[in-house]
Amino acid sequence: MKLKNILIVTEDLERSKKFYKDLFGLEVILDNDGNVVLTEGLALQDKKIWESFIGQDVHFNNNASELYFEEKNIDEFVKKLDNYEMPVAYVNKLMQHSWGQRVVRFYDPDGNLIEVGTPM
Repeated sequence: MKLKNILIVTEDLERSKKFYKDLFGLEVILDNDGNVVLTEGLALQDKKIWESFIGQDVHFNNNASELYFEEKNIDEFVKKLDNYEMPVAYVNKLMQHSWGQRVVRFYDPDGNLIEVGTPM
């Protein structure tokens, strides 16, 4: 068995595609009527489609999961975050763990939690 994608739900596919391209360099591989697959295995799905599949409402900002990215030049990445055209909601600004890894945590425009850290 092989994990193929991680899917997150969005209220605005265009906004999310732009966010993940601008900040993370992810490119669209497939864009199919409310279902989008990006490079690195991230998939986006329109909220209305997801709600019809699961038969329930979507609850954003639940903090039950996190997308984790690694970035060698984290200082430059944080500058990019700070200057992004939409305000970024931080969980924590750039910090350093006791084991030496530097990380920043924030939310995407739909409230999905993201961590970016220096490589371990």
